[in-house]
Amino acid sequence: MTGNGASGTLRVVPLGGLGEIGLNCLVLEYERAAIAIDCGLMFPEPHMLGVDIVIPDFRYLRSLGDSLLGFVLTHGHEDHIGALPFVLREVEVPVFAPPMAAGLVREKLLEHELSGRCRLVEFRPGQPWDLGPFRIDPVHVTHSTVDSVALAVRTPLGVVLHTGDFKLDYTPVDGRPPDLHRLAEYGAEGVLLLLSDSTNVEREGYTPTERAVHAGLDRIFRETTGKVFFSTFSSHIHRLRQAIELSGAYGRRIAVVGRALQESLRIAAELGHLPLAPGAFVDLETAATMEPGRLTILASGSQGEALSALARIAMDDHRLVKMLPGDAVVLSARVIPGNERLVANMVNHMCRRGATIHTERTAPVHVSGHASQEELKTMIRLLRPKYFVPLHGEYRHLVRHGALAREMGLPPENTFVIENGQVLEIRADGAELRDPVPAGRVFVDGKGIGDVGDIVLRDRRHLSRDGIVLAVLAIDQHTGEILSGPELVTRGFVAEENQGVLEEAKALLLEHLRNSGAETRTDSFEMSEEVRKLLRRHFAKTLDRRPVILPLILEM
Repeated sequence: MTGNGASGTLRVVPLGGLGEIGLNCLVLEYERAAIAIDCGLMFPEPHMLGVDIVIPDFRYLRSLGDSLLGFVLTHGHEDHIGALPFVLREVEVPVFAPPMAAGLVREKLLEHELSGRCRLVEFRPGQPWDLGPFRIDPVHVTHSTVDSVALAVRTPLGVVLHTGDFKLDYTPVDGRPPDLHRLAEYGAEGVLLLLSDSTNVEREGYTPTERAVHAGLDRIFRETTGKVFFSTFSSHIHRLRQAIELSGAYGRRIAVVGRALQESLRIAAELGHLPLAPGAFVDLETAATMEPGRLTILASGSQGEALSALARIAMDDHRLVKMLPGDAVVLSARVIPGNERLVANMVNHMCRRGATIHTERTAPVHVSGHASQEELKTMIRLLRPKYFVPLHGEYRHLVRHGALAREMGLPPENTFVIENGQVLEIRADGAELRDPVPAGRVFVDGKGIGDVGDIVLRDRRHLSRDGIVLAVLAIDQHTGEILSGPELVTRGFVAEENQGVLEEAKALLLEHLRNSGAETRTDSFEMSEEVRKLLRRHFAKTLDRRPVILPLILEM
């Protein structure tokens, strides 16, 4: 299980994905060498107003300097690859990826004009390679995207097995079940540390096979008299493949709406994951002239994103694609926490168009890509690790997975429930937690990276709740005489027809300032504070509202 006489230290440093769903990034270090496994983003939560995406704090990665040998990816989901374009602007190292993930990353690098800065190396299961002191062996596993792997990382101290995202699907759509034989070989040899996906640890039993959705989808494609709108995550090639095959079986041609979905289908077809019949696809102009019952629309936007293809179609805002009575909409994806309202609004608009909506709540059109309890137990039983760290989950998931490992016989002192930034050090004589490293979330807002922090978000939430009042006065800088104003300009505070509230506030403010000393009025800072305090108290007392008060004192 451990290296022969190895005296070095193995460090496990999670920078994202432990205590949350998304932002997956974990560093493995041995002495002066390090690799980063995955580099993902997270979509903003409802309180992150104006934020486009969230990425991990990369300060620790930058601090590694030449010790960082590269990124190794487990699969092509955004929460595992989406932050790469941001970190690769600052860290020039190679990226190693399975074929589908490599294709998606290549497109990202082109989009961000980073192709020349990054060497992208494609690997396949069963093709191990050396990277510094690490020997990395990718092992095929099943998940909700193709070309997913677990990573067996051989170090001088022993084997670290990172499961990636997985479930044990023995009858997958592409006929390639997980390589349990190879995993069992590592278990027989001895695994030093198991890092395992915790997403579905609260679900008892087994996660259904991907083929479980086929019967439900078949009925929808067979019975729908109009168009079938089908939406799932762009990288869910197995699900898209079933929709494409059912379209062919029922004589439907296929049109695709959404650039990311088009790119994902193109990459998957080039890699042989989508055997396509000649003439299966038509362009949108042709689709607009076709009989509805002979057409399937594959559309991006299963999460209700405001500018996504499906949301625009639901709003009747697409030039060529119209949703009509008799059409069916299949939302073949789980709703990401925080997107519930977006999806509900989109479904309401679809209902206004007269379409029939099918979701996982109303029909068997979706199954998870993550392992449930019995599969997690099987992974522990196969690998028999000495140490165990649950990853990829909110904190309650990590705690439950740690308890599950102890139920399987792992000693409590060898099971570590850790969060982002906490460091686990393993040596030949034991393991312990060490001082944490910088970790957290960085917000991306437009072209700004990291310039929006907690204080800015707090102000945005304040503005969204109570609005803003701009108080403008002109004063004589020598005598303090009020030359003009006060004028109160508001946004998001009171309606225009309710100006009496503002007139009352202006009169009260003017009286208060005239009764204050000339010394106060000639000091713009003191004047601003007086204006802010009086208006804050007045609006809280009369309206029970607390808008942002911005005094603007013009000294003449």
